[in-house]
Amino acid sequence: MRRFDQINVIPFIDIMLVLLAIVLTTATFISQGRLDIDLPKASSKPLPESQQTVRLAIGRDETIFYQEMPVSLAMLENRVSQLDKNTRILFSVDKAVPFQQFVHVIDLLKQQRIERLSIITKKMQ
Repeated sequence: MRRFDQINVIPFIDIMLVLLAIVLTTATFISQGRLDIDLPKASSKPLPESQQTVRLAIGRDETIFYQEMPVSLAMLENRVSQLDKNTRILFSVDKAVPFQQFVHVIDLLKQQRIERLSIITKKMQ
């Protein structure tokens, strides 16, 4: 009978690499699902969803998001200029963002004559 002096670790390494690939794949799906924005509070009721809706957001680090994709102010202007004037804009801004950044985006929407704007807030308690 043959004596085993060493343990074969190659199958163990293969299994660990497969598990690592699974963890990394699922971690990217989890991290892309949500923007971390701390909304201010208001007492008004939410509006019902419409068919033509675009989501704009400004994150805590002052990054502008168009449909949850980061964009620059120039890119946002280009995309907003292509929208129909009756498109409804849902705009959420982190409460830590300076007001000037908020004004820049609102001014851009006014220049394009887009007036159907809803500002997303948390309900006051």
